[in-house]
Amino acid sequence: MFARFRRRRISPVLRDLLQETHLSVDDFIYPLFIRGGEGIRNEVASMPGVFQLSIDEAIKECETLKNLGLRAVILFGIPDVKDSVGSDALCEHGIIATAVRALKAAHPDLFVVTDLCFCEYTDHGHCGILDPVLQTVDNDLTLANLGKQAVIHAQAGADLIAPSGMMDGMITAIRSALDEAGFAMLPIMSYSTKFASAWYGPFRDVAESAPSFGDRRSYQMNPANRREAILESLEDEKEGADILMVKPGLAYLDILRDIREASRLPLAVYNVSGEYSMLKMAAQAGVIDYERVMMETLLAFKRAGADIIISYHAKEAAALLRG
Repeated sequence: MFARFRRRRISPVLRDLLQETHLSVDDFIYPLFIRGGEGIRNEVASMPGVFQLSIDEAIKECETLKNLGLRAVILFGIPDVKDSVGSDALCEHGIIATAVRALKAAHPDLFVVTDLCFCEYTDHGHCGILDPVLQTVDNDLTLANLGKQAVIHAQAGADLIAPSGMMDGMITAIRSALDEAGFAMLPIMSYSTKFASAWYGPFRDVAESAPSFGDRRSYQMNPANRREAILESLEDEKEGADILMVKPGLAYLDILRDIREASRLPLAVYNVSGEYSMLKMAAQAGVIDYERVMMETLLAFKRAGADIIISYHAKEAAALLRG
């Protein structure tokens, strides 16, 4: 006697009843890229369907998202002026603090996450204050600024802080700063295992955040390192992170599963710009069934262990899920 697994696949109803992994609109966080001005909605050539938005246009976009059932966004800022320390990110009148206040005023039911980093705000494009001798980010000086940035976002009304710079000790520094400022109940979603990946290319177009020299391999993770990837997330858990994250997604499903098995914290995955653009370009070339490949990809993140998916596909996926 051999096993007849196909018995459970003949009926479409039974297939649905036995499906182990499910996608929901509640799984998604949608990224928004905010810049100054009014009436700005600039589509990014390398990311069809993704836009740089002025705050007034972002408010309109959030209405569209809510109509699709999407209730959470993550904000990235494109300041008018950049400098060596990312001063716009440390100012209560900076682009992100201003955007948070405006979005929460217009959509108080919207869950607003803020990306906490400096690469978009510095004139050199790196994720903090530079050490001029080593020509990399000065870890401990940057920690102090991350704490200040987190408090500014909290005061503006952010619902969740998401530090992405891969600084050692960043969760301890941010948690301490938030607690001391009276925000002990504000959660942190750490980009706890973030790789120095080639999949980020289109993001740097939309966020205008490409490094002016070198790369980020001295602080982001080596894509070859599996054990270290697990350690990074477990250390952020020890430091007080409320949610962990793996970034990118597709090439790191094994890491996502490893961390899911090593930790009981909620786990996010970032379905990054290169993954999104690859599917979009393949669709334009007519070589894939775009909607099926998109949904299969998103399902893979859930199957590997993700509770939350940050994705530029979220609007299209939500429309399909809602029928």
